[in-house]
Amino acid sequence: MTQLTSTDPATGDTVWEGPESTPAGIAAAVDRARAAFPDWADRPRQDRIDALKRYQAALKARAPQIAETISRETGKALWETTAELAAMQGKVDISIRAYDERTGERETATGFGRAVLRHRPHGVAAVLGPFNFPGHLPNGHIVPALLAGDTVVFKPSEEAPMTGQLMADCFAEADLPEGVVNLVQGGRDVGAALLDQPIAALMFTGSGAAGAHFRRKFADDPHVILALELGGNNPLVVWDAADAEAVAGIVAMSAFVTTGQRCSCARRLVVEAGPKGDAVVEAVAALMARLTYAPWNSSPEPFGGPLISARAAAQARQALQARIDAGARVIRYTGPVEGLSDAFVHPALIDVTGVDVPDEEIFAPFLSVTRAPTFDAAIEAANATRYGLSAGLVSDDPANWERFVRRIRAGVVNFNRPTTGAAGDMPFGGLGASGNHRPSAYYAADYCAYPVASFEAGEVRNIEAEMKGLAPPLT
Repeated sequence: MTQLTSTDPATGDTVWEGPESTPAGIAAAVDRARAAFPDWADRPRQDRIDALKRYQAALKARAPQIAETISRETGKALWETTAELAAMQGKVDISIRAYDERTGERETATGFGRAVLRHRPHGVAAVLGPFNFPGHLPNGHIVPALLAGDTVVFKPSEEAPMTGQLMADCFAEADLPEGVVNLVQGGRDVGAALLDQPIAALMFTGSGAAGAHFRRKFADDPHVILALELGGNNPLVVWDAADAEAVAGIVAMSAFVTTGQRCSCARRLVVEAGPKGDAVVEAVAALMARLTYAPWNSSPEPFGGPLISARAAAQARQALQARIDAGARVIRYTGPVEGLSDAFVHPALIDVTGVDVPDEEIFAPFLSVTRAPTFDAAIEAANATRYGLSAGLVSDDPANWERFVRRIRAGVVNFNRPTTGAAGDMPFGGLGASGNHRPSAYYAADYCAYPVASFEAGEVRNIEAEMKGLAPPLT
């Protein structure tokens, strides 16, 4: 049996060890979920709400433990993982409201009786979790799915299996019926084996490449709902903004928070060609020198930690070097963080104006600068991507915002705020290679259930009066 191990990327210390799920174990998990589905779906809605409230209470009781576990498995600073646990708890109440607003029941009186709109769950949902928010992001699929009446088979990221185990423990403490939530552990092969099972939905957060693979895999299976929350080569445009230092803070929180490991992080900074743009770039470079990256339990707390692994850091540095070799000019980059593990990288700022670089995100704190001659050219540069997750504009001129928000292609578009800002009571998702038009967060309710429209009469009535072209009755 293959063993799965997670390690602290800051230290290399082992955090968790356990067996990978076997093909037989994966099939059994799906069978349990299928067997549990009819009863769970048919239960009164309040029963499911009560169960999720118990889960919420279990998360609250274990919050310090789970937050520390996420920090150990991902290297994220404790201030970030503490906020992640708060978001996981808040997701329950938000999802209850979202279900009622977007997928509840509605009844309208008619001449014959009533027209009723209901929503029904799909069945077994496979949830594949990512490493960057190993609690919050799968939780954002699982909670609304359970409220809708779906059952779940959850595979956490292989980089954060202990986080997934602790979430499963919280569901167990919530006393959900057997088979409603099932955990499988492992890497890509385990995920592939899960998706070969008879599932009704795939809820996935991860890379654009993986999302494209899943689209192809299920192209002939339209009955399988795909909810794909993918990455983005996200632009942040700065135009007509006088306070360069204030701008730099927004840029830093857009590009470098979570060590660049958020799908909504800005990857491209578009500025005015000339002195105004130069001032912004210089202010960003100066602020980068003050950002601290250190292990999650350092004192004082760092701004960020390592990337998820030394391998991820090596791949990111290789991708950055390829851009430099193609002609990008280095504005600021000091390489690895001295004295710490190979998973640490300093943020980088490079100028790619006029350089042909790949339309791919580097999942690291690396930001590319493009200088544009006009605001229209800046918007055109921002839209020059097959992705469409997040985008932002920083400007003192509201008229720029009115034009920008109408013309930018992205699902999350912010004004004078970081691109990474998002709210649980708003939709979150993108278009193009960033998703499949099934946004998550508040709109997750939409993909967890399907609508059923009914005309209903309380008794059997003769409706011949509604029928045209009838011959007279036979005598």
